[in-house]
Amino acid sequence: MIRTEPVGPIRCQWGEGPIWWRNALYFVDIEGHAVHRFDPSDESVKTWNVGQRVGTVVPRESGGLVLAGDHGFFFLDEESGKLTPIADPEHDKPDNRFNDGKCSPDGRFFAGTISLAKKTGDAMLYRLDPDLSLHEAFGPVTNSNGIVWSTDGRTCYYIDTPRKEVLAFDYENGHLRDPRSVITTGHIEASPDGMCIDADGNLWIAFCHGGCVSCFDPTTGNELHRIALPCLETTACTFGGPELADLFVTTGVHKTAKEEHAGRLFVIRGLKTRGIPADAFAG
Repeated sequence: MIRTEPVGPIRCQWGEGPIWWRNALYFVDIEGHAVHRFDPSDESVKTWNVGQRVGTVVPRESGGLVLAGDHGFFFLDEESGKLTPIADPEHDKPDNRFNDGKCSPDGRFFAGTISLAKKTGDAMLYRLDPDLSLHEAFGPVTNSNGIVWSTDGRTCYYIDTPRKEVLAFDYENGHLRDPRSVITTGHIEASPDGMCIDADGNLWIAFCHGGCVSCFDPTTGNELHRIALPCLETTACTFGGPELADLFVTTGVHKTAKEEHAGRLFVIRGLKTRGIPADAFAG
């Protein structure tokens, strides 16, 4: 039996970017300028205020975190809260900020920008390599969003939200090649947002403005099932918890709709599948 419930005390303005690492869930509150660490075992929370909108956070193999936000890429020291700047490729675009991102299996950090002015093609997906060199990975895009890799690491799946589709790329040594559409989401009247993958190779996509998470088979493009949530702004998802069997979902507060649990973190149990371990930044 599938069960969906809110967990933890945090209520975000706009929750995003969940990632399970070392028995805890890290995620961001974009508009709240915060990175959160939630431990489900005792529902304890640690929060870092980073002083800017932050789109994504990932773990670093050598310790600490890496984030991307209004002013580019930064290291975040978990003990002191100190931010150390790395690179800011769009410092000349005040209407852009970094949005979603994740690390590839070979330790590279992919994160993309969003045009808040909705200027078509004014954003980009970037790749931060372990030597801290920054590269344009794919573009132009408008709203860079969910990104994940197949279980064998050979395929990268990616969402540029306005396209309402999932692109697949052949992946090798940091390069994205042969882009093709493998899933279309136009039948859902909502925006495809954050995404994760399960151990069976199926993609789980959160639909912003749609109040749901849907599971798709990327080999056929078919939607396998859909789970409703009590928040219109369902933003991103990731597997975590014991044996990576729980699906954690972040949400945001709708501009006008009044919802009891808007901005809460949710967990979905009983899915009879599990996720794959997250990858960390190797730099």
